[in-house]
Amino acid sequence: MPVIIALLVGGFALVGAVVAGLCLWPVPRRGLRVAPPRPLDFDTATRAAEASMAAEAADPEVRPESRSRLLSHGSRTGRAVLLLHGYTLAPEQYAGLAEEFFDRGYNVWVPRAPRHGTVDRKAHHRVEAGELTTYAAQAWAVAEALGDEVGVVGISGGAVLATWLAQVPGNVVRHLLLLSPFFGPNPRQAPAYAVRPLITLYGRRILRDRVTSRGYSVAAVTQYLTIARTLPKPPRRTGLRTAAVAISPLDAVVDLRAAVDVPRRVADANAIPLEVCTLPEVLGVEHNTLNLASLGTDGDEWRRRYVALYEGATTSATDASTSR
Repeated sequence: MPVIIALLVGGFALVGAVVAGLCLWPVPRRGLRVAPPRPLDFDTATRAAEASMAAEAADPEVRPESRSRLLSHGSRTGRAVLLLHGYTLAPEQYAGLAEEFFDRGYNVWVPRAPRHGTVDRKAHHRVEAGELTTYAAQAWAVAEALGDEVGVVGISGGAVLATWLAQVPGNVVRHLLLLSPFFGPNPRQAPAYAVRPLITLYGRRILRDRVTSRGYSVAAVTQYLTIARTLPKPPRRTGLRTAAVAISPLDAVVDLRAAVDVPRRVADANAIPLEVCTLPEVLGVEHNTLNLASLGTDGDEWRRRYVALYEGATTSATDASTSR
C-alpha cells in the first residue's frame, strides 16, 4: 500500500498555491457515523454470516477463494474472534491463522471487505471510508454473537478498522491484535506533513486517482487514513483487556512509529500494557506479516505466537521478540 511521494509532488505542481489552502481544511475527527447494528443471538448471527457467504457464492464477480469464511463449532463458544483482512487482499489472507484460532476453541468470522476479492482487480480503487466502517460494524455485530468474550485481529488497513471498532462506544472488544497497522505511510514514501493534503486531494477525489505500479490506488489508501484520523483523541476507555502489535522492520509501507504509538495510547487509556512484537529481519517478512508460508514450520510457530499475543499470554514463544 505504499504512497509514492512523487504522486504528492505531482499533485502539488498541479494545484500550486491552492494546496496551501486545502491543507488548512480540517480532517473530521468526530468519527464516521454508523448506525449501531441491533444485537444478534448466535443463530441469527450465523444465518447472517451464511447468507453473506451464499450471496458471494452466487456472485460471479467474487473470486471463490476470496469469499467470507465462518469457522463455527455449531454453538456459542466462550471465545470468538473477528479477523479483518488488508487492503487489496481478501479473507484467504487469514488461511492458517483462522484455523489456529478455531483449533483452540474459537468461533471465527472472516468477512470480505467491500470491493475486495473480485474478478475486477481494480474494484477496490473505488472503496470509500463510510462503506468500510459500515462493513466493520456489521462484521462486529456477527462476531460478538458468536462467543462470550470477543476480540478483533486486523492487518494493515484492516488493523485501522479493528482499532476503530475497539473505540466505538458500546462495543465490548476485549482483545485487540494489530498486524502491520497502517495509521500512516512510511516516511520514505510520504512524510507526515503530506498526509493531510493526500487525504484532501485524493481521498475527497479532488484530484484524479493515481495508481502505483503495484496496483495501489492513492484514493483508496487515503480512505483508511481518513478513518485513522477520526480515532478519538484522547482514546476512550472501553474495557479492552489485551492489546498487541506485530511489525516488521522490513516494512516499507507503514509508519512504524505510528504503528506502535496509536495502539499504545489506546492501551494506556484502558490501563493495560501494549505488547509489541518485532519480527526478526532474518525471516524476510515485509509488510504482509501474515505471509508466513515460506517459513515452513516456523510459520506455524509464528501463528501460535500471534494467538498468544492476542490472548495476552506471556510464554517463551513470545518473550524473545516482544516488549511492552
